[in-house]
Amino acid sequence: MGTWARTGPVVVEVDGSAENFHVVDYACLEAARSGAELVLVAPYQAHSSFNPMTPGYQPQPPAELAAAALRDAVAHVRHHYGYELQTTAVSEEGARLKVLPHAARHARLLVVGRTKTRGPQRLVAAQGNIFLTARTGCPVIVVPLNWRPTLLDRKVAVGIDGTPLSLEAVEFAFRAAADREGDLTVVHAQHAPRHDPDDVEGSWVRRGELTVSETLAGWDEEYPEVKVTRFLTAKPVVEALVHEGVHVGLVVLGARAGLLPVGDPVARRAVAAMTCPVAIVPHHVTAEERDRRYRAVEPTTDVVVPTY
Repeated sequence: MGTWARTGPVVVEVDGSAENFHVVDYACLEAARSGAELVLVAPYQAHSSFNPMTPGYQPQPPAELAAAALRDAVAHVRHHYGYELQTTAVSEEGARLKVLPHAARHARLLVVGRTKTRGPQRLVAAQGNIFLTARTGCPVIVVPLNWRPTLLDRKVAVGIDGTPLSLEAVEFAFRAAADREGDLTVVHAQHAPRHDPDDVEGSWVRRGELTVSETLAGWDEEYPEVKVTRFLTAKPVVEALVHEGVHVGLVVLGARAGLLPVGDPVARRAVAAMTCPVAIVPHHVTAEERDRRYRAVEPTTDVVVPTY
């Protein structure tokens, strides 16, 4: 089967916090599992904040703080993983939404930490991570700051919707499950009509099963060692994904790739609500899909434009 899988290093964001070491650990395991280089990146702003209430306070320059955070991260990697893991440390001035896409432009993975914020701010942070996926073109894994390796890491779940948006996500999920020598759960939320007398035989179930079968066609033969469980539900898709995320070590979602972030309320809410690591995998729109989308919105009748 054709593949879009990218090679290159595993890039991880370093922010200097103690919780960030858990994110670095996750990236180290991903790099060791794939035999890739690990790149530690610390974005920083050129100017630090100044508090007029403490005029005598001289904050440490942001560049020095970033360099210190990288030194601590490299020491952590060497202490826990030795020198067999090829590691590079980079600090760059600029906003993280600019620095990280530049650092991960040739990466196979970008690993970032989940924000501590709650409520609407978490949705904003989730949209920012989707933006990173769109700009980098590589999968972005959002890792909880309290992450620890467990036996659940061998289990992977992927959400599908029956559209091309799921294609790269399914491939990434199969590869991840195979690399972990684990199992894969395919989650599909199919709308079930309420009180429909014509649906006595459960036609919505058959439609959902057909969607799952078409999406998985060929991948079970490509990865026969991966045990696949199909989870078809009538629950809202975000609720189903969050429920499944409690029982797995990684949830995989599809997102659109491009220069501009595309608002996807389902992906945004799922990334914000998840408690396990989430992989946001970009879908690269083909010319055929683009033409089909344009034809779908093309008017079928003459358009009358009023003049005043």
